[in-house]
Amino acid sequence: MRDEKKCPVCGARVARPERGRPPVYCSRSCQARAYRRRRQPLPEPGTPPVSRPTDVRARQRLRIAEAVWRIAAGQGLEAASMRRIAAEARVSLRVVQYHFDSKHALLVDALRLLHEENERLARARIPYDMTDPCALLRAVLDEFLPLDDQRAFALRVFTAYYARSLTDPALAAVFLSAEQPFERLVADIIGVAETTGRTAPGIDRAHEADLLVSGAVGLGLDVLHERRSLADVRRVLDYHLARIFPAGAGADAGDGPGAAVGARAGEGCAAVAPGTATRPGTAAPQPTSRPNTGPSSS
Repeated sequence: MRDEKKCPVCGARVARPERGRPPVYCSRSCQARAYRRRRQPLPEPGTPPVSRPTDVRARQRLRIAEAVWRIAAGQGLEAASMRRIAAEARVSLRVVQYHFDSKHALLVDALRLLHEENERLARARIPYDMTDPCALLRAVLDEFLPLDDQRAFALRVFTAYYARSLTDPALAAVFLSAEQPFERLVADIIGVAETTGRTAPGIDRAHEADLLVSGAVGLGLDVLHERRSLADVRRVLDYHLARIFPAGAGADAGDGPGAAVGARAGEGCAAVAPGTATRPGTAAPQPTSRPNTGPSSS
C-alpha cells in the first residue's frame, strides 16, 4: 500500500503515486483555495477551512450565479459547463472553483440565490393582507406568470432546472422539494377565506391549491411559448378563482377577520380587478425560500 498524506486544505487523504512528484492537494479545487489564501494561514490538517464571508465574496458568488441563470435561460443547463460559466461571468475557472467545490454545488447555490432574489421582488409586489384573500391569491398566482422581463427570465431558468432534474437525480433531490411550499401558501390563503364563509361550500383547499399552482405554472409556460396571451391566461385563472370565491359569499360571515370586506353584497372574487389591492397592508404569509418547481412567490 502506497504512503498517504492529508490535503492541507480539507484534510482528505492524498494518495502518493508510484512515480513522479507527489501531489500536495487532493483536488484542483483545494489547490485553487490554497492559491487564493497564500497570505492567510492554512488550517491544521484534518480541519475544514474556516469560511469568512465578505461583501466582495458574496458579490462574486452572485456574479457567477447570474452567469448560470443567463446560460440556463438561453441555452439550458446542459450548456452550463464550469468553463462556460467562468467565461460568462468574466472570471477565471480558478475563481469559480474557489467559490464552488463542484458543478452540482454551483447549480444548487445559483438556484438558491435566484429564489432569494425572487422572494425580495415578490414581497415588494404583493402589498396585500388577509382582508381580501382573493386579491392576495391573485397576486401570488401572478408571480408564476411572465408579466415582465424579470418574471419571464426566472420562469425560463426554473424550466431549465426542471428539464435537467429529469436526468440528474442529485439535482432532482434538491430541486423537487417534497414540502410543496407554494401549494401550502395557496391552501392557507383559501383556508383564511373559509373561516369567514367566503368560499364555495364543500371545496378541498389542498386540492384547489394543487390545481391553481400547477395550472398557473403551465399557463405561464404557454405564454412563454406564445401559445396563449396573458389575457387568455388571466381569464382561465379568473374562472377558477370565481368558482372558489363565489359572488356574495361571506355576506353572513359575522365579525371575523375580513368579514367587512366579504360582506359587500354581490362582490365575489370576479369583482376585484387583476393587480388591484383593496387595502395595502401586511405582506402575504411566505413559504421558506427553498428550491421548488415554480417561481418563488415568497
